[in-house]
Amino acid sequence: MKIAVVGLGIIGGSFCRAIKKYTDHYVIGINRTAQTAQTALKSGAIDEIGTCESLSKADIVILAMYPQADIDFVKVNGRFIKKGAIVTDASGIKRAICPELKNLAQKFGFIFVGSHPMAGKEKNGFEASDADLYKNANFIITPCGAKQKYVDILSSLARAIGFKTIKITTPEEHDRMIAFTSQLPHVLACSYVLSPCCPNHNGFSAGSYRDVSRVANINSKLWSELFLENKEPLVEELDILIGNITKIINAIKANDKETLTELLEKGHKVKEKLGE
Repeated sequence: MKIAVVGLGIIGGSFCRAIKKYTDHYVIGINRTAQTAQTALKSGAIDEIGTCESLSKADIVILAMYPQADIDFVKVNGRFIKKGAIVTDASGIKRAICPELKNLAQKFGFIFVGSHPMAGKEKNGFEASDADLYKNANFIITPCGAKQKYVDILSSLARAIGFKTIKITTPEEHDRMIAFTSQLPHVLACSYVLSPCCPNHNGFSAGSYRDVSRVANINSKLWSELFLENKEPLVEELDILIGNITKIINAIKANDKETLTELLEKGHKVKEKLGE
């Protein structure tokens, strides 16, 4: 197939590199910054630097930009997309993007299948892209009404480039779970490193500090958009977290060792039961 990747940052760049490394598909790279596209071509991550008109050649189009940028791009350039081509996005939120892209698919005649690669790094940009970024990672698909054959094509591509688990779900369930598994840890990490103690952690920190603080190295513009687009599920998870922290704070303030032990043991048992 001919696959066009729009947006050659870490996610789009890694798609390009992985497709070139693990499949025989032809990769067209489309990027706002010409220098990045040239770098991708020279590195062998893409076969061709594309333009919007190049979308007419693509069997699959992967949108790897910010959520609203994905929508804006298709609104302007959807007329170039080949009829019957599969268009997917790599966005970390789905309720805010899937309905609009589904409507645009009906307008322009392509097939929209939402997706979300559950992988990344603390670094951004094409220079951080990696052909093995998706090795053994999870790939979430939100079909949004697309026929099974199109879901199967996208699933096969995902498996070919290294994804281990393919999860099929709805935009609503996706956003609810991502609020817990991805967005909440990023809020927690950023809040954690805002402590005045953080700059002096060297010599006092080990694995616990690294584990909790790792994802605070965040793309603030992107994650602000993701948080706001998924406001309701994220706020719900934050309220639960604050409630649990408050219980622990109150037990410590009251020197209530019995309650404190019960709360900590409850968390221990949940994690132990999950076995991961």
